[in-house]
Amino acid sequence: MAAKAKHRQPIIDAAVRLFRQRGYAATGLSDLVEASGSPKGSMYHYFPAGKPSIAVAAVEEAGRRVVETMEEIAVRTHSTAELLVEHGRLLGDWMDKSGFRDGCPMTTVLLELAPDDRAVTEAGRHAFAARLRILRARLIEDGYDAQAAEALALVCTNALQGSLVMARVECSRAPIEQTAAQLARMVVNGCARPKPAAITGQHH
Repeated sequence: MAAKAKHRQPIIDAAVRLFRQRGYAATGLSDLVEASGSPKGSMYHYFPAGKPSIAVAAVEEAGRRVVETMEEIAVRTHSTAELLVEHGRLLGDWMDKSGFRDGCPMTTVLLELAPDDRAVTEAGRHAFAARLRILRARLIEDGYDAQAAEALALVCTNALQGSLVMARVECSRAPIEQTAAQLARMVVNGCARPKPAAITGQHH
């Protein structure tokens, strides 16, 4: 157990970092060994199926980090709109700090391996589902019905995901923050329609 705690997580952390910067195919096992500072034998011990199993772990870890961040934001904000704007700000900070060299490790791995690699595909599916659940729950709190919340959560997730690519192309955080701001406006406008009883002020 001690060896696992010492080496497994550093390998996963290195995979998350290198996959988001270089992509899956361009990252070799030797790169992961060097970046993680782990013995090469530990790589095969914890990931006997090789690099594909490391990809699964990296997608799971990246998904966990995003969900953890979104849950933290949800605690300190009061609406979906605020959550989206704050998440966009944090994503912009992250991209800016990396010199716009980083991407989303989930995206880079999934684009290369899904749907052919079933384990990676399933890991990605679960990771995105967890993000969608957070947005869907907050949208329902804001007054959206379940079906509308489901659809809008998907739009928000896909739009922010795409804005990371544009940020790298433009070497600017503006695409992320502008996308988040527009999504926030869309969410507010969509849930701002008063119910009939509120319009008339009458009770039946």
